[in-house]
This record gives sequence, structure tokens and C-alpha cells, in this order.
Amino acid sequence: MKYDVSLELENREESYSFGDVAKQANGSAWIKSGKSVILATVVIDETEIVKDDFLPLTVQYIEKTYAAGKIPGGFFKRETKPSDFETLTSRIVDRSLRPLFPKGFGHPTQITIMVFSADAESDLQVLALNAASAALYTSDIDINTSVSAVRTAKVDGEIVINPTLSQLKDSTLDLYLSGTKNDLLMIEMRSFGGEKVEVNEMIVDPLLDPTMGTAVMSSHVSNAMGEDELIEVFEKTQAVLFDTNSKYEEAFENCKKPTTEIDLKAHTTNEEMVVYVRDNHMPDIASAMNQMAKSERSTALRKLRKRIIIEKTDWEEVELKDAIEKVKKEQVRSQILNEKVRADGRALTEVRPISISTNVLPNAHSSCLFTRGQTQALVVLTMGGPKDAQMFESLTDSGTQNENFMVHYNFPGFSVGEASPVMGTKRRELGHGNLAKRALAPVVDLDGQTVRLVSEILESNGSSSMATVCGGYMALRAADIDTSDTVAGIAMGMVSDGDNYAILSDIMGLEDHDGDMDFKVTGSKDGITAMQMDIKLGGISLDVLKEALYQAKEGRSHIIDIMLEAESKIEFNDGVLPSTDFFHIDPSFIGEVIGQAGKTIREMIEKFEVAIDIDKKEGKVKITGKSKDGVAGARGHIEGIVNTPKVAKIKYEVGDKHEGTVKKIVDFGAFIELPDGTEGLLHISKISDKRVEKVSDVLSEGEKITVEILEFKGNKISLGRV
Repeated sequence: MKYDVSLELENREESYSFGDVAKQANGSAWIKSGKSVILATVVIDETEIVKDDFLPLTVQYIEKTYAAGKIPGGFFKRETKPSDFETLTSRIVDRSLRPLFPKGFGHPTQITIMVFSADAESDLQVLALNAASAALYTSDIDINTSVSAVRTAKVDGEIVINPTLSQLKDSTLDLYLSGTKNDLLMIEMRSFGGEKVEVNEMIVDPLLDPTMGTAVMSSHVSNAMGEDELIEVFEKTQAVLFDTNSKYEEAFENCKKPTTEIDLKAHTTNEEMVVYVRDNHMPDIASAMNQMAKSERSTALRKLRKRIIIEKTDWEEVELKDAIEKVKKEQVRSQILNEKVRADGRALTEVRPISISTNVLPNAHSSCLFTRGQTQALVVLTMGGPKDAQMFESLTDSGTQNENFMVHYNFPGFSVGEASPVMGTKRRELGHGNLAKRALAPVVDLDGQTVRLVSEILESNGSSSMATVCGGYMALRAADIDTSDTVAGIAMGMVSDGDNYAILSDIMGLEDHDGDMDFKVTGSKDGITAMQMDIKLGGISLDVLKEALYQAKEGRSHIIDIMLEAESKIEFNDGVLPSTDFFHIDPSFIGEVIGQAGKTIREMIEKFEVAIDIDKKEGKVKITGKSKDGVAGARGHIEGIVNTPKVAKIKYEVGDKHEGTVKKIVDFGAFIELPDGTEGLLHISKISDKRVEKVSDVLSEGEKITVEILEFKGNKISLGRV
């Protein structure tokens, strides 16, 4: 049976059709909003049950180029591998819908979202999640909770719910929330605006005692959003999110298919084994917890299992592993909640020891080895020009776009002690790189340069993405790239038993695995540039969120202080690091800087070994070279030309006679500089009444001669010798 539903939402209309297309899927939803049309389907394999305690859910978001009236570019004229946007959107939908499935659901499940028509103003990421959730909610799978997304922007200081893409481009905030009518499940946020922030600064005279100084108030433009302001935005957005889900559930209730009974995996823990481990092996559990590396901890727990199996020969090792895991998790959480002490002995707000080494790679443009506890990232920076930018094309873009700031994150298996081959980029790697990029981009002004940051995770025990942010910032400074503020990242966690909770700063892998929240926050001391949160316990209150944000700010400030100290000790790779200089000149002098037929600028490029780009309209000059001396020399030469008083242009006419200077001798004649700097050609046939075999036999460079204007050929002047 076909059902049609139309909904009036905040700044948007959505129309849904159920039971009209893809009828053999377990659930399908055809959604139309503006001129965008999306189909979402849900299919489960009812004959196969995965035995591991894992939900085998796969989400694929697919864009069709015909949706925007395009044919795929490149050699192959059909869609190939997913774009970064498609992969990141798939990941967002997966993280939002995965919590809906009941524990023990082991049937392989495929959610497919296809964009058939794309409106240039529609938010496809929001519509993709809403369509997938509607397909799942109205399917024959026993899931009776709606999940939806709301995006919030801040345009001209005003909060805009569900903005158009045009509004989002002018926004200083991009906040994406997903959740149910009762609980907030996921947050993706970035701030890329600029607002004046008052800060206390200590002005120090380095010639005096460096511990003395004068505290002054100063202001600067910050691209971070303050915690209090962000909480206010959360409140408004969350209210819309909850109301939207209530509308969905009411509208879709009669569209649901009859529920099919699905077998759930009966997951039970052997309580006899649990009691035995608690009574006899708690010191061994505590010892294993102190092995902070994942591989070391797994080895310690495996050895404990083997010892117990020798004592209890009739026990199944698989059941014992489950029992030990349960006791370990209980101990981790109990110690945090009751004793306020973590497995590695840290206080709840304590950050692990940090060490920073910059430019450890002598032949890279810049690099940083950032180590925090047992997490280590080697971040390497490479600089390039405009032609090195990453070209990409979004579905609704009129043409290709260029991305001149890239952050690539790699997570090899050896970083966690796993013997796994290095394969292609996974969704998680793409997502972590994108988070680091969103964190750093607001404070970097590349002004035409292209910068690629590559983070190689060498060791991981929690929050390698935040190590990438910190190491990425240090690599930028180690390349002498200007930033508007210092940015660091910290991963927060939480443990809750329903009545009590504890917020953890700088979580390690054990606390991420056994905790209830993974909350990554990046920013400066002023506020937040990017944020990502996944909640495992079914929601979080804004009061707890605010507490977590301010605890994250304290941790971030601590990390930034360490980074600033390391920044003061940076030694640049001067022999390798390209140098770039930007400045402006009076546009009226550009002709002199370029010279006739580009002669002057070519001579500078060859002499100083630089590349020179000039904006003829604005007089903006960019010089890039392999050495600072070459760049400085080229700038000095240009400024010398600009600062030389101009000779008034003479209006030349045929028959005029002037004294000129021989500037250059060529086989076919000589170029003569006239009084105002204009050059003309004295052809070899016009040098003398007699035949001249070799120009240098008659003229020499720098010689003064009198010439006559014979004719004009376009912008060229033909001369004869008097």
C-alpha cells in the first residue's frame, strides 16, 4: 500500500512516499524537498546471524551525477569510487542510526541512500539521514524510534535553523545535530567566523626580568566560538530536533509495515565465571588494566585466561573471555566513579605527559613528532602553489573547486600492535582527517599557497585525531606559516551509572572502549573551532555537556601552554623550506615591474630563482622561492623599481629625434631605451648608410646615440640612427 506524507518543518518542507518504489526492500522511503529527491532503502539478511557481539550494519550514501544534469568527468563516464563527501555522509548516517538497533541484533543490514535529483540549496546530509531513518522506522524491522538531523548556522549574528547552502557559505558556524525526540546522539560542529575577543596579555621586555611584565587588555579576531554561546545554540537546535522527531513519529505511524519477528543473539555472561574471577583474580585484572597499550593489555588478559583454563578444564575459553571482560569493565568504571582515579592512576582532569619535537625530518618542509602518553603522531607538512591544490567537484557545483588545505590521516595496524596490511583509506581515517582539517582551517590564512598535512599515527592509545590536531598546528608553525591563534585538541569521555557521572579529560583507549561518551573538542584558549561527539548511553543533558566543554577548555589550555613553549624553540629547515612573501605595490608601476615583453620580471626570476605572481588589478605581489635570501632580493628589486620616480611618458611622433641608450644588442639590431624608458628597435639595416655585418662592431651596450622615430607597429617603435 502506498502512503504519502508532507511535513512543514523549520525553514523546510519534506514530502515522503512509502510503498511506491523499492517494494522488495524491508523498508524504503522516497523523500522530496525543494528539487531534491532521495531514495533510502533498508535490507536485512534474515538467514545469517553474526556470532560476534557486533552489529553488521553497512551504510552507503551514493550521489548520481545526473541528479544535477551532469556527466561524470574523466575517462570513465559512469560513477566510480565514492567521493570524500559521500564517504563522510555515509559515516554520519551510520553513527546516528547504529544506536537504534537492539542488543543482540546480528543480521547483516544494508542501508542504501541514493540521490536522484539535487537542489543547489538543499542540505543533502540532513536529508540523507532523515530519509534513512524514515525507511528504517517504517520497515518491518522492530525499531520504533525516529532519528533526524538539524543543521544550524549563524549568519550576520543571527541563528538560522536548517539554512540553505548559500546561507551556510556566509555563516560563522556549522552545527549538525542528530538525535531522537528525547536524546541527543551525535554532534558535528565547526566554527569559521571571526569575532573580536578581549584577552589579558602580559607584555614583557626581554631585556628585563622575563618574569616581570605588564598585564594589559587587548583584542583580536578569534575564529573560535565561546562555550557559553555554543550552549545557547545547542539549546535552540536541540528543541527543534526533538520537535521534528515527534512530528516524524506521528506522521509515519500509519505507514509502518507489519513487524517481522527477528531472532536476536542471546548474549548471556556465565555468572559463575564472573564470580570466580572477582573472588580470585582481581589483582590480575588490575595489573592488566595498568598495561596501557591495547596489545599489552590483551596479552595480559589472554595469559590470565590460559591460567584459569588450566585450573578449570571444563570451562569454555570463549565464555571465560566474556566474563573477564565484564569484570574488567566493572572495575574500570567503579574505580572512576567511586575512587575518582583512573586505571593509569591519573586524576579525572589530568592530561598525560606530552613531548613535542619539531622538524625531525631534515628534508621535509616541516614536521612535528607529537607524543601524548602512548599516542604518537608524526605530522608532516608540504607546501605548494595554486596548481598543487586538490581539485574536486560537488554534485551541485557549477564547476570544479580547488582545495588548498588538506589534512590526510593514516592509521597503520602496527600503531596498536596489530599485524594487518596497509590498505586503502578507510572511513575512520577519512573522518579523523576531516575533523583535524576543520579544527585547523579557521586559523590558517594560506593566501594562495597550497598546504598538505599528513598525519602518520605511529602509536595509539586513545585520541590520535587530537594528536593530529596538535601536531598539525606545530607543523604549520614549523613551516613559518602564520596562524591567527594557537589550536589544540583533547578527547573527553564520561562514565555514568545513571545516578552519578564522571567526566574524563584526555581519555585513553580503555576508557573509550568501556566508557559512555567519546567527545573530541578542538580550539584555542578563547573557544572552540571544531567538535565531534558520539554518545553511547542514549543522550546527554546540556548541563553535563557544558561541564564537559569547560573541563575540555582547561585541558586544552594546558596543552596549548606546552605547545607554545615548543614553538619558541623551533628551528626552521631553511635549506629545504620554501619561502613566500606577500606585499602590495601601486598598480600603475606593474608595467615597469614586468618590463617590455616581460623582460624585467624574467630577469628577476632567473637572477633570484623565484616565482613571481602579480595581481594586475590590485597590485598584489606574491614571491615564492627556495630560499629567504632569494625572495628578499626579488622583493627589494621590485620595491626599488616602484620607489624610483617615474619619468613622465613622452608622446612620440614619427620624425622626432631623441638621444637614447643602447640597452641590448641582438643579431638583427639593437634595442634602444628612449628618455622615458620606452624601448624601440634599431634594425641592423638602419644603423648606417653602409652595410653592417655585425652590430657589435658598430654599437656597444650603454652607448648613447641619437635616433629618429621611423614608424609605429602596434606597441612597437621602429627607429633609425641619425
